[in-house]
This record gives sequence, structure tokens and C-alpha cells, in this order.
Amino acid sequence: MANTNISRNITRRSFGALALGSFGALALAACGSSNSSSTSGASAGASVSSKPAPSALPGGMGTTVADGVFPRTVKHFKGETTIESEPKKIVVISTGQVDDVLALGVVPVGVADAKEADGVPAYLKTKYADKAAELDAITKVGKRTAPSIEAITNLKPDLILINSTAKDAAIYESLGKVAPVVVTEGQGLNWKQDFLLIAHAMGAVQKAEQLLKDYEASAKKLGEMANAQGKTFSFLYASADRTRIFAKSSFTGSITTDAGLDRPASQQVAKTSVDISAEQLDQADADYLFYAVQSGDNSKLTGEALWSTLKAVSENHAYAVDADAFYMNAGITAAQVVVEEIAKVLK
Repeated sequence: MANTNISRNITRRSFGALALGSFGALALAACGSSNSSSTSGASAGASVSSKPAPSALPGGMGTTVADGVFPRTVKHFKGETTIESEPKKIVVISTGQVDDVLALGVVPVGVADAKEADGVPAYLKTKYADKAAELDAITKVGKRTAPSIEAITNLKPDLILINSTAKDAAIYESLGKVAPVVVTEGQGLNWKQDFLLIAHAMGAVQKAEQLLKDYEASAKKLGEMANAQGKTFSFLYASADRTRIFAKSSFTGSITTDAGLDRPASQQVAKTSVDISAEQLDQADADYLFYAVQSGDNSKLTGEALWSTLKAVSENHAYAVDADAFYMNAGITAAQVVVEEIAKVLK
């Protein structure tokens, strides 16, 4: 059972996280067992961050304990947590974390769903088809914005993962009473460091580092292929109430930076995304356009008056893609999917 003496630290740390959190972030954060004060989240709007995607943990984060050795104390974005044994029953709350846990070889026992999406996206079910029965057996533990403490407790997890973009400070203490909790930073741009932090908690850092090296090699090959053709690449996403072009400081933007892909001038901005109106659809144009609609009804974009005027459309270089992999999640598997899908259309 996790240490329950965490109230004061969590409340103080949570206020700082809220002050530093991204615009419109809805995912929750939590703090784990044996917490103490320390150094203090998927793309969700027009962030003004201009930093490149961090590829290493901030100083002091994680653990110095070797892979496979437990107990281990992991410093994270809400303090530090002691994990007594190798996690086998992991509950995942926040965006992208299911992706990372699966990549490290563990099927979570519980997952929180997004507002309008399954907690285990289709691209993960495809990539990990060999684990179909286990994926189907995952227990739903409420929504990411309101996880069910009762459902989580019933699973008797040995690790809970959540990110730091909290809306409700009370959830931190509640989860901390159930099991050790490790808190990643969240936000799509931070996907690499968050993956590494999860690996530190699971005792699988070497595996995570190798997966990142494999991704970087794939991104480099993609860049060489694209640059030889001298093409530009655009990324467009529409949800119920807004249409956005994804810019440099986003998950997808970080991948294009790693690959060295050329972007239209409208997307060379230090933001997560830029909202556009139907009359501004030309700002999404490029040699290649990768688009998705949250509802799956692509006519929300393809039915617009300006759609047929786009160069990418007229040259048959506009491609509908998986919204979860490209725009809604941020994990190592999604990154590989994005690279693979772009490479596929260039061949």
C-alpha cells in the first residue's frame, strides 16, 4: 500500500503545475508514494512554447538504479516515488502513456479513456495485434479528466502513470493512496523525455533508449528521402469546434524537425498549432498534406469550398491519416507510425 502522508507536498506542487500547465490541457496529474518536494503537458491548442522536443530527462529526474533492480526511487514531475518491485499491473491515466508502456513490453491492466476516444487507440491495436486478447481485457477506469478511484483500487495496481497537466488537485492524494504514482510532464512536445521517465519507473531504460535510436534512424532516412525530392509537408487536424494546422512545437512538429522536413511558412511558428477558419484553408497547403478529423468524417475538411483549390489536393498528395497517431497521442509507437506513413507516400 502506498504511503498516504502526501497531502501537503501534493497540494503545493499541484498549484505550481497548474500555473505552468499548457493551454486547454485536460489530462490529470498525480503524485505517488514516498513523495517529497522536487523540481516541478499531447497537443491541445495554440501553445507558445518555442523549445525543441527534449530528448533527455531534466537534471535529477528518473533514477540512477540499474535496469531490473528494485526497489527504486524515481524522481518525477511531482516529487519522488519508491517502487518496490518490477511493475506488472500498471494503470495508465494520461495521453500517450499506453503507447509507451506497450512499447516497453507491458500491457496495462487499466486505462482511462479520452473524452471522445478509446483509451487504447486503433493504431496500437494494429501494432500490437499479437496482444489482442490482453488489450481487449484492459479495464476501463473512467475518463482521463475523472478517473475512477474505485475501479483503479479494485485492480490492485503496482504503478499508476499520469501526467502533470492537472485540473483537480484532489486526485493526486487519492491516487497516491492506491499505489506508487509516477508523473510525466505531458504535452506532445515532451514525448521523448516522458517515455524515458516511464522507462525509469519500469526499469527498462536501455530498451527505451534503443527504441528512440531506432526511431531517430528512421526519421533520418525519411528526411533524406524527402529532401531529395525538395517537397514541403503540412499537417491539418479538425475537431468539433476548431480546425488547426500543427506547427513546430507539437508532437508531429517534433518528428518533422527530427527528420528535417521542410514546412510551409504558415507552420514555421513556435506554437503547438494555429487555428484557421474555412477561409484560411490555403494556409494548410503544401506539396504533401496529412489531414485528419476527430469524428472520422473527413467531409468536414474535404467538403470545404477551398479544399479542391489546394495544390496538395489537386496533385493527389492529400492523405487522410489516423488522428490518434498523428495528432491525439504522443508516444514512441505513434512516432514510428507517423514516420512510416509519410515514408510510404514518398516511395
